[in-house]
Amino acid sequence: MFRRLRRRDGRQGEPVTFAAGAGLVSVRLRDELGNPLAGAEMTLRHKRGPRVFRAVSDDYGLAVVTAATGTYQVTISAGGFREVTHTVDVASGDHTALGEVELRPDASVRLPGPGRWVIDPDHTSIRFVARHIGLSRVHGRFTRFHGSINVGERIENSSIEVVIDAASIDTAAEKRDEHLRSPDFLDVDRFPKIHFFSDRAQRVAGDRWHIDGTLNLRGASRGVRLDASYLGLRSWNGDRLGAIAKAELHREDFTINWQQTLAKGLVVVGSTIELRLDVQAVRGV
Repeated sequence: MFRRLRRRDGRQGEPVTFAAGAGLVSVRLRDELGNPLAGAEMTLRHKRGPRVFRAVSDDYGLAVVTAATGTYQVTISAGGFREVTHTVDVASGDHTALGEVELRPDASVRLPGPGRWVIDPDHTSIRFVARHIGLSRVHGRFTRFHGSINVGERIENSSIEVVIDAASIDTAAEKRDEHLRSPDFLDVDRFPKIHFFSDRAQRVAGDRWHIDGTLNLRGASRGVRLDASYLGLRSWNGDRLGAIAKAELHREDFTINWQQTLAKGLVVVGSTIELRLDVQAVRGV
């Protein structure tokens, strides 16, 4: 059986083939400002069985999932927004379109108050991932760092500063770590500190923020954008805020140009470095 999904310009797209005994469920998601909401999750849970189907909305806010026939509770969720639920009947060979759904901000997620929040190194991690010979990913971290978040009267006017001890790099392989500390990579004798500073934060939607700043690494300063998610506030040994963030760095931007090439031009160390942060900060310590 075939059905066609309608394109944004109103014309029909290519036909979609359904497996026997399955149907399609789609939704187009928007935030409170009417913008497409990417990264939201649509979960279908069968009313009478253990079947669960999931889909994540794309950059245009569209989430599409194929599910076995039956009656489902549909839950649509995204960080910083209130959950939305529907009930749908999935019929074999049919397309159930939920249409456009607007997610509203979750008012229970409080932003931090103005003041200085100090990053807790015992509950914070600065990690990175790099490709090795195109086969596997090497995971590493920095074990020594300090920093603070100065929250402004307007959250958009806040600033963040982090200083990392470059020699604290740790990939669980001492020989590799020694090479990473050498002039081929971080050159920690000449450039012992890695420094990040930002005074520009912009809310994207829900709990998602863009944090634009400057990263000084190996003597070179480049603009970096952190894609961050705010996790909220907790009280535990003081008032704490939590956030996660990620960024993509290209090591050649910081004159880290060492490379070896295998047969057919395959490089030993990939050019792109994924940066991943898990942050807790304590108020006014």
